[in-house]
Amino acid sequence: MPARTNLVLVPGLLCTAALWAPQVAALSDIADISIADHTLNDSMEAIARSILEVAPERFALAGLSMGGYIAYQIIWQARERVTKLALLDTGSHADTPERSAGRRALIATAEREGVRRAQQLLMPSLIHTARLADQPLVETIEQMADDTGLEAFKRQQAALMTRPDNRPLLPYIACPTLVLVGREDALTPVELSREIVSLMFGARLEIIPDCGHLSTLEQPDAVNRALRAWLEG
Repeated sequence: MPARTNLVLVPGLLCTAALWAPQVAALSDIADISIADHTLNDSMEAIARSILEVAPERFALAGLSMGGYIAYQIIWQARERVTKLALLDTGSHADTPERSAGRRALIATAEREGVRRAQQLLMPSLIHTARLADQPLVETIEQMADDTGLEAFKRQQAALMTRPDNRPLLPYIACPTLVLVGREDALTPVELSREIVSLMFGARLEIIPDCGHLSTLEQPDAVNRALRAWLEG
């Protein structure tokens, strides 16, 4: 029997371990899985350090959206510990002034009306338009916001607003890498994933049809197949 893989999964903004629940259920037969806590610090560097402090000595690493930006920082700090990398529905650029302004406006909304309201405003960007009436899915996403809470949301947004441009790092990532994106991802479009792959050596691109930004919840079977192939490859 092949050796089991240590797998660290990093959620996105206003997301919790629930984001990865389908993958934990499907991949625990081949991997020892832990979900990173990305709520305690307000910079990518500090979040990465805190994750590395409790991570296995060597591990496969997967991050979705904000989790992808955190994964870059983990690579910056300890690339020798990361055996495989999966970047889901993420980009590689620094925040633009326009995006940062939008984040500050969303924080103001969350302070007035709660983080669930902020997540509701984000929802059309988070999932395929055909899933906006899928109440169980929508409720899962809104509950993740409630479980994250306002103060952690503010720290996460601060980290996203001050993140570096990670494109200079990409050519130096040597471990087997999967770049996965929903075809209809409105928040981090397919073009951003294509750019990541173009800057890396040997990275593989997987585009999931009928899928928006939160691919792990929207199309779990397709994502699970891709991650299993990546882990076993």
